[in-house]
Amino acid sequence: MINDLVISRGARLRDALRQLETAASKTLFVVEDGLKLFGTLTDGDVRRWILSGGDIEGIVDHACNRQPYFVAPGFIVEDVRREMLQRNITCVPVVAEDGQIVDILLWERIFSGEPVATPARQIDVPVVIMAGGKGTRLAPFTTVLPKPLIPLGDKTVIELIIDSFRHFGVNDFYLSVNYKSRIIKSYFEELDPPYNVSYIYEDKPLGTAGSLHALADKMKSDFIVTNCDVIIRVDCYDLLAHHRKENNDITLVASLKNYSIPYGVCEIENGGHLKAIKEKPEYNFLVNTGLYVLKPDVLSEIPKDEFFHVTDLIEKIRAQGRRVGVFPISDKAWIDTGEWAQYRSAVAQLTADRRQTPR
Repeated sequence: MINDLVISRGARLRDALRQLETAASKTLFVVEDGLKLFGTLTDGDVRRWILSGGDIEGIVDHACNRQPYFVAPGFIVEDVRREMLQRNITCVPVVAEDGQIVDILLWERIFSGEPVATPARQIDVPVVIMAGGKGTRLAPFTTVLPKPLIPLGDKTVIELIIDSFRHFGVNDFYLSVNYKSRIIKSYFEELDPPYNVSYIYEDKPLGTAGSLHALADKMKSDFIVTNCDVIIRVDCYDLLAHHRKENNDITLVASLKNYSIPYGVCEIENGGHLKAIKEKPEYNFLVNTGLYVLKPDVLSEIPKDEFFHVTDLIEKIRAQGRRVGVFPISDKAWIDTGEWAQYRSAVAQLTADRRQTPR
């Protein structure tokens, strides 16, 4: 188990992110000289590194926390429990006198037999799901069903999206609907869910933000907006805390995407002279996932009954000198179902996740 949760201080951050995706603890212990503890690394550490201008191709040493909490052999379990709760951490390394990690205490082990659940910090904000599109890229499914009701396993896409927010205590959902809206409403009436569902009806397509104008007098606090064809695995508490700490008017969740070119790429200069050949270069980008946190007052910038995209709103807010921030997540934290290839990939990923989830 220890080897699954440790990473060398000289490893690449991009590789560390991939390892974090499979680590149940969502924490890696950074080591040197065998298993000697050097620090800890979480996705939050990587995110802060990127937002400070760091390169995802940098090494773990640059981004990790070098003052980790650890215990010595002979620890008192009750002390560890208290620290895990106060620090909101799910694992603690046991470190011998020579600095080597000899054990890792996981949350389930420390709280075994007690009625204490792994902490999922709660938020009290509404979520708006933009569910009015026709989903033409998923035809012929969407000639019969609205895109939000496309099945993924034993649930619909929109239910999986809602579940991801329910985990953090969200109870109020607004669905912006247009295409086949009566089917969507009937589905939820039959489902009779234990949360609140309200509807924003578009008489005509209004883009990815136009219908939000109808909420201008209803939203009194920060709220989340998401597309209806993406499932984002993000800590909503961290996202909201980041949005508020940075005093952003809009925070955009962006996924790290790595693209490799399997050829030698020519760089030229002076009208065609070869400058260099880069063999199989890799490029990293932050890609908009379609998930946002908004302050309520930005809704007044959306015109009434006009076609208007979220990107139009972002540009308008930026032009006013207001703050639009980015919250990076890993590529595996973004499941897109908007096209057939992506849909098939999402089905495969969710199936694999269920197989790996302990029963």
